[in-house]
Amino acid sequence: MQELTPAPAADNDLTDLYIQPGHLLRRAHQIAASIFHDELGHMITPVQYAILRTLREHPGIDQVSLAGLVAMDTSTAASVATRLEEKGLLDRNIDPSNRRQRALYLTEQGRKLLENAVGGINRLHDRLFAGFTPLEEEQFMDLLKKLVHLNNLQSRAPFAPPKDKVVNVD
Repeated sequence: MQELTPAPAADNDLTDLYIQPGHLLRRAHQIAASIFHDELGHMITPVQYAILRTLREHPGIDQVSLAGLVAMDTSTAASVATRLEEKGLLDRNIDPSNRRQRALYLTEQGRKLLENAVGGINRLHDRLFAGFTPLEEEQFMDLLKKLVHLNNLQSRAPFAPPKDKVVNVD
């Protein structure tokens, strides 16, 4: 793997992109999304994967709670759920205890898609961390989780677990 090193900036140049965490996080996301597409793009998008994976862990969850768990605004989550329903990957049923809400469930086709995605998800992980030692990977993930946790409320769509359920994010 060829390592690209940006040209050094002047010592007093505070605008060097490669010392800006926001730029590096954007690049990391761009790289992860590209690898995801290489490995799974023919099957599913990263957002669709997040929703299906969350539904596997929380069958029957309502759309608002689902949006909170995947840290997505409710209208986007509903739109993605509609597309997944059209593909036959999830069912949205009226919740008998609250007829204004929809309870979401994976279909058998959705469960199979997640099972088939495991290899691609593992390859994505391996490719992202290929240059890391196991300790570096663990440290990076711990720090990334800390950064996300400490800044959660700065997001326009913060992570928000359902009020009636305990959710482990580790």
